[in-house]
Amino acid sequence: MVFDISVAMTWVLFIALFPISFFWLRRAWRIIIKRDFSDVALKRGQPPANPQAYAPYAGAINFLGGMILVFDIVTVLTAYYDYATWSAIAGVTIWMKLILDFILSRQAHTFLPKK
Repeated sequence: MVFDISVAMTWVLFIALFPISFFWLRRAWRIIIKRDFSDVALKRGQPPANPQAYAPYAGAINFLGGMILVFDIVTVLTAYYDYATWSAIAGVTIWMKLILDFILSRQAHTFLPKK
């Protein structure tokens, strides 16, 4: 194996899966188990007027994203999938989690004019 930029980017992606999945699962734990709604559907750093109404959705998004990444880590360590498959799973999971969080935050905040 020759060390080049593609090998370096592969390792960066794989190593990044560990903290990403940890933070997403920790956020799901805080939302679902500890009932801490301070991170639910933030828009410009502000929570919505009724964050507990959107907490199950935010918890599910974070838990599902974190578990998919943990599954992806396990499949890489056991060499179950090839590079194209596990990197596609990781990439789609990261992007979909970001997009779904964005949609949830925009749905939770009602339209208010800026001051």
